[in-house]
Amino acid sequence: MDLDTQDLLDPVGGGGALIGYARVSTKGQLLDRQIAALETAGCQRIFSDKKSGKNAEREELQKALDYLRPGDTLVVPSLDRLGRSIQDLINIVGELRKEGIGFRSLHEALDTTTPGGRLVFHVFAALAEFIRELIVQGTHEGLAAARARGKRLGRPPAMTEEQIRHARAMLTDPEASISSIAKLLGVSRMTIYKYVPELAAGRASLIAASPGKEIAQ
Repeated sequence: MDLDTQDLLDPVGGGGALIGYARVSTKGQLLDRQIAALETAGCQRIFSDKKSGKNAEREELQKALDYLRPGDTLVVPSLDRLGRSIQDLINIVGELRKEGIGFRSLHEALDTTTPGGRLVFHVFAALAEFIRELIVQGTHEGLAAARARGKRLGRPPAMTEEQIRHARAMLTDPEASISSIAKLLGVSRMTIYKYVPELAAGRASLIAASPGKEIAQ
């Protein structure tokens, strides 16, 4: 996000309607206090959801976002009522900004229609980006350290070395089918073929060494 000085000073939204949005996590919780705060703040219309913040399908929030027009301001009782995470919050307010719509959070006294409020929000965005970079850097360092210790990364193999040895031994028995060997080892036929690449040649050699015997498949 560009932190150009003039960009910080230019207000976003304001002068239009104040549109409120309230949310509680469960149907058993009451919205009364949040709605009262939004009404006191002067909201002409209020949308409300009774859903967890982790739920991406918040129908009333989407209705509120669709209802807003350039110059309007979206008002929430507190930041955690709007975003599922700080990144989600930044994304929503960023989209509002592109549409010329302001954002206010009553509890945090954050108002992007003012230079000071916009500056605070830019700090939030910068902090979120910094945290994300730290997480990525930490992940890369952890993977590098694991490789240096010789630790195997990714999914564990479908067959252990011991299972592969057992499979090879059982494959020398002309009465044992590949399906029965796979079932006994708890893997699929395809896994047997993958981890015993010499399977075809090994069974063919067994047939050649034992004329008249048909190997079960």
